[in-house]
Amino acid sequence: RFRNKQSSVAYKQTETNCSSLAIKLIPFSLLFLSLSPWQTGRIEPNYPKVCGHQGNVLDIKWNPFIDNIIASCSEDTSVRIWEIPEGGLKRNMTEALLELHGHSRRVGLVEWHPTTNNILFSAGYDYKVLIWNLDVGEPVKMIDCHSDVILCMSFNTDGSLLTTTCKDKKLRVIEPRSGRVLQEANCKNHRVNRVVFLGNMKRLLTTGVSRWNTRQIALWDQEDLSMPLIEEEIDGLSGLLFPFYDADTHMLYLAGKGDGNIRYYEISTEKPYLSYLMEFRSPAPQKGLGVMPKHGLDVSACEVFRFYKLVTLKGLIEPISMIVPRRSDSYQEDIYPMTPGTEPALTPDEWLGGINRDPVLMSLKEGYKKSPKMVFKAPIKEKKSVVVNGIDLLENVPPRTENELLRMFFRQQDEIRRLKEELAQKDIRIRQLQLELKNLRNSPKNC
Repeated sequence: RFRNKQSSVAYKQTETNCSSLAIKLIPFSLLFLSLSPWQTGRIEPNYPKVCGHQGNVLDIKWNPFIDNIIASCSEDTSVRIWEIPEGGLKRNMTEALLELHGHSRRVGLVEWHPTTNNILFSAGYDYKVLIWNLDVGEPVKMIDCHSDVILCMSFNTDGSLLTTTCKDKKLRVIEPRSGRVLQEANCKNHRVNRVVFLGNMKRLLTTGVSRWNTRQIALWDQEDLSMPLIEEEIDGLSGLLFPFYDADTHMLYLAGKGDGNIRYYEISTEKPYLSYLMEFRSPAPQKGLGVMPKHGLDVSACEVFRFYKLVTLKGLIEPISMIVPRRSDSYQEDIYPMTPGTEPALTPDEWLGGINRDPVLMSLKEGYKKSPKMVFKAPIKEKKSVVVNGIDLLENVPPRTENELLRMFFRQQDEIRRLKEELAQKDIRIRQLQLELKNLRNSPKNC
């Protein structure tokens, strides 16, 4: 596919100066920004922000089918759905379209289902994965097979399988609707951190740490996790390795947190499975990376992948384009096959009913054309309890913020004071009744 593996990809870089974190990884921030990809220059400190959470925002994900809908999760134990208005924010956004409460501890991950509209997965520090049907605004399934914090989630192409990595050093392949674990690997020698499904190859790729504390990647057969197909050591650095896979070109990109480089490989179904191509190098270390969807790429420039690199030391976001250098001006069908589009293949009821369907594909030959605009309608929620698998998830939910903790403390103090006064009054009443009973017994009538 690439004519010269050593010089097949060029880079195009521009810079967007930014004062806040605006891509996937947003640790220790109560807010996030929504920026146009064409916006350049310095962002003012008072630029409008999405700031409705009461705790640090830990993850955000754009809806793959509705361009202006974004999901976020936070340390305040909530998942929230936001609608970014056309033209961007004009003022700070504090009210979400939908607030989802069901986790008892902070929520670290959110993922949209790849083929079904309005199905959202969230993973919390309560070791549970909740499946939300946003048509009704409630969790409809709960996956409760993990014994520690969930580190990463990834779907196969049609969303029928979910794979997770966990702090308990296990890699799992799960049937999400039933919560049944189909395959499980105990990764003691290769401590997994991140995992990604490799399209329809029935392969998984994980990044982690070897027994000698070197960064490592491993390739697995999704139907047999007893042993990895291959393991390859990368280097001795300590930052996490984030894998990004492009199913159209079978390209794997590896970017390390705190590194300035991005390695890329070609994946094949035959040995040696993994072929190193080359590496993008930069002196500026990345804190996190976001990815442009396929339909947002510049097809005329043979752009096959685009990163948005967060450089916190300089306070900027840097787009990095991966371009196949070709002189022809015609459409390159070999690097732009039919790709998953913006139309969902299933409704939530169909998927929950057991139907699986491949993504609806689109061609990039004529450029991206928006399908009829889909609108997210938030359901009206009246229920006070959230019951999944017979368990009320909102029962005894802990306080989410320090102010809420203080309010709960003072309410409990008032209640304790009231109960003590009530108990003292009842003790006095009991003593009075005991005296009356004694007087009745000693009265002449009873002699």
